Amino acid sequence: MTQAPLMDRIHITEDYDVPRVINGGWQLSAGHALERPLDLADASRAFNRLIDMGFDTFDCADIYTGVEDFFGGIIRERRKAGLRLPQIHTKFVPDLNDLANVTPAYVENIITRSLRRLGVERLDAVQFHWWDYSVPGMVDVAGELVRLQEKGLIRLISTTNFNAVELRKLIDAGIPVATNQCQYSVLDRRPAMRLERLCRETGVKLLCYGTVAGGFMSEKWLGAPKPDHFENRSLVKYALVIEDSLRWEGFQALLALMKEIGDPLGLSIANVSTLWTLSRPEVAAGSSAREAQGTSTGTPRSSAAPCRPRPSPASTPSSRAFRRSTATASTLSASTARSTAPSCA
Repeated sequence: MTQAPLMDRIHITEDYDVPRVINGGWQLSAGHALERPLDLADASRAFNRLIDMGFDTFDCADIYTGVEDFFGGIIRERRKAGLRLPQIHTKFVPDLNDLANVTPAYVENIITRSLRRLGVERLDAVQFHWWDYSVPGMVDVAGELVRLQEKGLIRLISTTNFNAVELRKLIDAGIPVATNQCQYSVLDRRPAMRLERLCRETGVKLLCYGTVAGGFMSEKWLGAPKPDHFENRSLVKYALVIEDSLRWEGFQALLALMKEIGDPLGLSIANVSTLWTLSRPEVAAGSSAREAQGTSTGTPRSSAAPCRPRPSPASTPSSRAFRRSTATASTLSASTARSTAPSCA
């Protein structure tokens, strides 16, 4: 296998590490684009380039229509060519209407379907989601994932969108949760309330999405009027996050401040936003999306700053300035935050 360039990575376990930026796959799913269809051939070339650059870990889900098959195609092509293979984090998301009746066979069928779609013998990570905590059975279903892990079908058991209370229930039941995926950004800082503390106590790492708010955290939107239509579902979602937190006027002030922070350091707004999330305690990685570049088609590019080894952040004047400035950004975000979105706190 070819070796990817050296870049910043972090260990989730002793024998499994990921780059600090994980590229998401929701934008590849059927129905995500609202104005024009995605060119999947172009997307495949782009994701192959990401792997070669060292951004070799991708996120998807069993319910993202077509995405596991898409990544499976990349895996098969690269395996045949003897190239480095990507790491795929998928999800196990029982249908809301099935929660009360999830059986061991149901769980195994979904997991084996993901294995078949991806063309692998073991899933790198399965991120478990439970739609309604009032429906009993969550811990038992997670236990079925442990059984499949013991059979060698799953490497890491993780969760997605679990709050601190419910995540604690899984951990106390002995479920070996490695990571919890949650929305965490300068716009939405709810995980800092309780989730960070739980992760610090238990060793669970956070994998964060919403880092660049589907592309809103970019120069494209600085000074722009409030949009009344959107190119894709990511922008629809994060427009609601903006409305529930800063509103458009406050968001414009945040963008201006983050540009002020980034310009002297040669960083884009998306860079600053990503670095803010990566600087948070217990965060292992943040997400990246094509929309961070202000487009909805074409090549996905990482929103992270360059991940080459560099001096210790504490030792560089620019890093100290960055930390002081992003603290100001945090204050601005917190002062008007009033999010009503489902809590990951």
